[in-house]
Amino acid sequence: MQLEIIGYGTFRRHAKSYLEPAIIHKWNTDQQQNFDNLQQQGGKVAVAGDMRADSPGHSAKFGSYTLMNLGSNTILDFQLVQSNEVGGSYHMEKEGLKRCLDHLESKDLAVEYIVTDSHPQIQKYLRERNIEQFYDVWHFEKGLSKKLLKLTQNKDCDTKLKRWLRSIKNHVYWSATSTTSGPEKVARWTSLVNHLQNVHVHDDPLFPKCTHPVGAASDANKPYLKGGSITLARVETILTNKRVLKDVLKLSHHYQTSSLESFHNLILRFTPKNVVFPFIGMLCRLCLAAMHHNENAGRDQATTAAGKLVFKLAYPKSKRGECTVKSVKNDPTYIYVDELTRLVFHKVFLDPTPFVDELKRIHVPEDLSTQFDRPPKEEMIVSRFSRFPPKEVEILHIVQPDLETPGGSGAQHTTESPL
Repeated sequence: MQLEIIGYGTFRRHAKSYLEPAIIHKWNTDQQQNFDNLQQQGGKVAVAGDMRADSPGHSAKFGSYTLMNLGSNTILDFQLVQSNEVGGSYHMEKEGLKRCLDHLESKDLAVEYIVTDSHPQIQKYLRERNIEQFYDVWHFEKGLSKKLLKLTQNKDCDTKLKRWLRSIKNHVYWSATSTTSGPEKVARWTSLVNHLQNVHVHDDPLFPKCTHPVGAASDANKPYLKGGSITLARVETILTNKRVLKDVLKLSHHYQTSSLESFHNLILRFTPKNVVFPFIGMLCRLCLAAMHHNENAGRDQATTAAGKLVFKLAYPKSKRGECTVKSVKNDPTYIYVDELTRLVFHKVFLDPTPFVDELKRIHVPEDLSTQFDRPPKEEMIVSRFSRFPPKEVEILHIVQPDLETPGGSGAQHTTESPL
């Protein structure tokens, strides 16, 4: 079609001069307004925190730590950390959390408590800052279920245990949400070992007996484990080891990090993990994801013309083929895009200097390649060699008819042909 379009270099100049400064300015403005509202409400906020890496494994380049306001499910702050700033990707989560908390303190906001996973570095750091921490129930249940599922795959494990896995998962959530007292959570959790043996009276005074009716219908199709069996002993070891009980003590009884996990899934639409972005490019895309999430955090569930709530069936990979029901939300809005467009055309285009200066105040770490020596290209070309020797051309002797003397006697001659 011979259409003329701008090249990548032109796009980068426009992005650097207009688009990226506008995105950073709008996010800073929206965030400051959010901070002002929280200060008017008392200056204390309950948050959820977690880090997302730009690639799986322990070789990530970027890590973005996010704090979410649990009261409104909106993104309060996020910090982008590059691995060479902290000596490796393992330390990015702690550094991201530190920067987020320091930013909130600089805005006169105090963290009432924080809900995270049970990362050891995060536990220690929050203890040092005297911030109350609770653990997300889903992360705890996920790790525990993996251990129990692995146990059921042993040959000497009783097949009855596999039929109890769902009930054990449910008991995790019930123990965490049925009481606000940490010791009571532990007492209710440890009662599970007795329940698996059909014993419903317990020695712990905080939870002396099970609350379900005797012979509950939910247990009718699940045979109890035999007391003193190898399977029960191994299950008890998993359920009541020191670290598990310590985590149960601090399980969150109210808010969880599920909305924060949804935000991390949303980020994939703006920064897919199979694309490499520069630091500012990654930061701007995180800003766009946060603005989109905050605008649509309070969407209601969709309804039909008759006023019925809309649901859909899903088959999550984690459920191993089991069907689940999810609510369908109303379509998202994109008002932030219109506001960004007006900002670019009505303000940034007219005078980009203050917006560019705001962008330049952001500290951009050096590229990962700068920590290595860069030899001259000519030397590398000369030193280049292959570990595999070049393949020799094999010569075959093929008998072909003489094509140079048509109509001859059909005499044949030998020619050499490379394979």
